[in-house]
Formats: sequence, structure tokens, C-alpha cells
Amino acid sequence: MWVSTVDVADPPTDLGRFDGLLVAPGSPYRSMDGALRAIEYARRHDLPLLGTCGGLQHVIIEYARNVLGLADAQHAEYDPYASMLFVTPLSCSLAGRTMAVDVRPGTRASDAYVSPSATEHYYCNFGLNPAYLDHLAAGGLCVSGTDELGEVRIVELRDRRFFVATLFVPQASSSVTRPHPLVTAFVDAAARVAHEVDRGARSSS
Repeated sequence: MWVSTVDVADPPTDLGRFDGLLVAPGSPYRSMDGALRAIEYARRHDLPLLGTCGGLQHVIIEYARNVLGLADAQHAEYDPYASMLFVTPLSCSLAGRTMAVDVRPGTRASDAYVSPSATEHYYCNFGLNPAYLDHLAAGGLCVSGTDELGEVRIVELRDRRFFVATLFVPQASSSVTRPHPLVTAFVDAAARVAHEVDRGARSSS
């Protein structure tokens, strides 16, 4: 079920009816606050989340604001003159490009891929400002995938069921017959949540 960012309530308790959240490309979103509320809800309630392209960008902003306590953290697409730009235009646009990603061992991304590298499709013009990488890493956000130059392409929280965000768009190369490994991992995590909810409902009835 698709939910517009403008329809994410404050507080977003209605998101509890879902087994997982896909934060899809398409930024700037109609409501940045709505997108950040959804991401925060998934992080706090351990609801499986896959964020892609704009999804990764907003995962970074949510984490900087609500975990690191940097209320001024901003995305250049919304306010290019903000004092603390965690997401900025890429030095070279990735829109329409296909590039290799190196996957860090021992991560959720690594568990999904199995292989230490992959080739992925990009549609983004914005990404993490490298100046703030150390802030995020020190605060617990794991970089689990990079390009050949070490630029961030996947981030995650390893202490959640599944909380992974990518600058590329895995669903663009995913199909029923050949699902993308990250899409499969996300769906599997959501299915486990659905099973837990169903089992809880049965035991209480």
C-alpha cells in the first residue's frame, strides 16, 4: 500500500499496521517531515525498512537530527543555504549510471548479497556530504557499501531486524523471477514481522 508523505500522521501510530516500510525514490518529497516521521517510527519500533535513493538521503537526515541531536541537519534539495548540509549534490551525478558496489563483510547487506560486490543502477543527484561521514559512523550508523572510491552507497543499522538504505535503486533491477537480494531480504524481514503479529494474535485469542 502506498502512503504519501503528506499523509503520515504526527505521531505516525497508523504505521503500526504495516509489516515493513519502503522509502522510495522521488525526492524532494511533498512532505519532508512526513518522510522523516516514517523513518523515525521504523527505527524506533524495529520495523523493517528499505530506503532507496531519496530514501537513503532522508535516513541520513533523520539519524543526524534524532539520534545525533543535530537539529539543523538539512538536505540541500530543500534548503541549499542551510548551515549544516548532511546531504549535498554529488560531485558527479549518478543519474542513469550503473556502477560497482563493494559490500562490507558482517553486515545485513553482506548477508543479503553473499557476494562481496555487486553492480547497481543509480538515479540520484544527491548523496551524503563526506564532511559528516565521521559524525554518522561515530553515532552508530554503519556504512555497509561503498563505490570504488570509497563513497557511501549503503548504510544500515545492524541492531535492527532490517534497516538498510541504498543510494542506488535495487527495485529497478528486481523482478518476480529474479528478485534483487536486498528486496528479498527486506520482504523476508517483513514476513517475519507478519508472522510474529499473527502468532501473537492467535495466542491472545
